[in-house]
Amino acid sequence: MLTAYLFASQAGAATFTAPQGCRLEMSIQNRGCTVSQIYRCEADPAGIQHSAIFGQDGMIHMSTIDAETRWIESSNPQTGVVDTLVEQANDHASFSELLATGRDDFDFWTESNTGERLRHVGHDRLIGETVVIDGIELETTRFELNTYDGNGEVLIQRSGQQFISRANGRFYGGVEQFSDWTGDSGTTNDSPVDFSFPGQPGFGETEPKYDCDMMMARAVRGGDA
Repeated sequence: MLTAYLFASQAGAATFTAPQGCRLEMSIQNRGCTVSQIYRCEADPAGIQHSAIFGQDGMIHMSTIDAETRWIESSNPQTGVVDTLVEQANDHASFSELLATGRDDFDFWTESNTGERLRHVGHDRLIGETVVIDGIELETTRFELNTYDGNGEVLIQRSGQQFISRANGRFYGGVEQFSDWTGDSGTTNDSPVDFSFPGQPGFGETEPKYDCDMMMARAVRGGDA
């Protein structure tokens, strides 16, 4: 399955085609110069969703979540690093808990194909706000997430706002603040802008539309620094 959609990306096709046995359900143009392709596969257990995220230079991230939005697998096709959820956890992420109580706390581990183990601790909470983006009703969340290495040292701290869709059973990006072990920090905005479904304009498009000029200008400034 991995080979199938990597081939589509490397071929330079303007339209994403889901792997054999899978169906593309929606395409989402996001701020921050990315576009997401969301698809499901017939052979998967119920509730499994896959995403392929494209930037200006092609596919940059792939992920698989389950019905509870647990991070089953995520990968960077440009580096080959794959992170997989460790089944044993103090408290797995639970989308149903978030919907039922308005808050979900989590504390779980992932392990990469390089042997690195990371611990992810934090929470998501609903704040009682509903927004409509391109005709899709979404609820606003706030979150905090700390990622630790195997020795308990903080590697990444993230906090901010995201969106969820009860109907689609998933999170969407928003505005967040981050800092990491290198001293890098900042604010990002990955909020969805356009949703496209089968038969609609933009469905399957892999070229991002929003904030790309800003991202390029930022990269140039960084290169001059």
